[in-house]
Amino acid sequence: MTKRVFLALWPDEPTRASLHHLARGLDVGGRAVPRAHLHLTLAFPGSIDAARADRLANRLASLHFDPIPILLDRAGHFGGPRVVWAGPTRSPRELDQLAERARGLCLACGVETDDRPFEPHVSLRRHAQPPSCQELAEPVHWFADTLVLIESGKNGHPGPYRLLARWPPA
Repeated sequence: MTKRVFLALWPDEPTRASLHHLARGLDVGGRAVPRAHLHLTLAFPGSIDAARADRLANRLASLHFDPIPILLDRAGHFGGPRVVWAGPTRSPRELDQLAERARGLCLACGVETDDRPFEPHVSLRRHAQPPSCQELAEPVHWFADTLVLIESGKNGHPGPYRLLARWPPA
């Protein structure tokens, strides 16, 4: 069996509410990312076999970290998938290091990740036009302290999210 997975920072409820409010307020067309799907991807292995996904889940705690303050203060746009996102003007060093460690964990578990440079962001709207202004009028202050391994969809196909592992445990 194949699982489509990613490692991500998972917002707490107040941050999730702020991000959802921001996404709904953007005048860029498209549709808002579902509130329950808001996250910041650290590493994207994609479709992998279930045994490797289990290895990642079992070793997630090895990525323990101190909470990271992140200021999501700018909007951006990925043209191909037409995604509008919020991200930090300056990525905290601790965030960049955690993303590097997440990719390292994937490799240690025999899992390749995409080779795109890490660009921290939270996708807000899909099938959207570029925002007219990159500076967010209401930045989101996030004290990121939860790491997750998520399965997106079933049998390697995109779809609803399912939590496979969380650090720290709920």
